Amino acid sequence: MFHTIGEAAGEIFRVLKNEENLSVSAIVRRLKQPQSVAYMGIGWLAREDKLLFTQTKTGMTISLKK
Repeated sequence: MFHTIGEAAGEIFRVLKNEENLSVSAIVRRLKQPQSVAYMGIGWLAREDKLLFTQTKTGMTISLKK
């Protein structure tokens, strides 16, 4: 499972590198993994301090830290 979460984190990183700013639900839709794995991948990148979370009127967006 650890390997699967790491792969999801890498895929999320690549998606955010290309898209820059996405909602959590948009990230989940782009992954070919279950929602729970996507959330764990987001958590992995957050723990590594690679993500910036921004609250908007419609929800939260995630981008890579510069």
